[in-house]
Amino acid sequence: MIEFLQALFDPDNEFLRLAILVGIISSFSFGIIGTYIITRRISYIAGAISHCVFGGIGASLFLQNRIGITWFTPMVGTVISALLAAVVIGLASLYGRQREDTVIGTIWALGMASGVLFIDLTPGYFDISSYLFGDILLISNADIWIVAGLDLTIVLLSFFFYNKLIAVCFDDEFARLRGINSSLFYLLLLCLTALTVVLLVRVVGIIMVIALLTIPSAIASYFAKRLWQMMAVAVALCMVFTSSGLALSYSYNISSGPAIIIVAGITYMLVISGSWVFQTQKKQNQSPTKNSPEK
Repeated sequence: MIEFLQALFDPDNEFLRLAILVGIISSFSFGIIGTYIITRRISYIAGAISHCVFGGIGASLFLQNRIGITWFTPMVGTVISALLAAVVIGLASLYGRQREDTVIGTIWALGMASGVLFIDLTPGYFDISSYLFGDILLISNADIWIVAGLDLTIVLLSFFFYNKLIAVCFDDEFARLRGINSSLFYLLLLCLTALTVVLLVRVVGIIMVIALLTIPSAIASYFAKRLWQMMAVAVALCMVFTSSGLALSYSYNISSGPAIIIVAGITYMLVISGSWVFQTQKKQNQSPTKNSPEK
């Protein structure tokens, strides 16, 4: 850890400072949207959206290198594909006659398959591991502004429609009775989830998006009684996990994305174990002893 802190303040290691900054900025979106997802129980939808992002990445590489459309960067591709997947899944869930899980599974598979095919048709060699497993250390100064803009958009919309999103997450029927267009705000929640997935892909990659989107909020649920408290704790945990994972990856020369998830996963298991022990002891203390005299 001391070695990491020394490297962090080294003028030649700007990439480390950018990585820490992105982790801190993005944690606000991760914690807030993750709480909504845990409450609504739509983590499987977030997983489908994250895998559709690979199709957008493949399309952007194809358009840039084969067609010559240079402005269609992987970031543009991920945003478009994520939002498109969110809208399709949302409309299918709300108005389609097909089973929701079938639609989600199809979108999930199509996203990954189309991404692979686009990359196969693109001339040159591309290392897709950074997209699959994340590499926050590759963040540039230009990326900082994009990440900050997306993060600010997500946070502002989440808080501006806070009460309506809560109503949709807990009870659709109640929201309709109160005059809230629950379908519209459900689609908004999915779109916010899609934008958060775009940020997550830059940090931990496509495969591990669900982990960092749900684990901090799941841990926070053990310590918070209100939804806003759960969001605040989840944001703080995301900051700790990304910073600790980066320190671990730098110290032991391992991939940053998996290191972040390992830290989060171990913490979650410890919290679950601690909660189980606490509840067991509490029940034992509350139950009458066998040798206690009868009244």
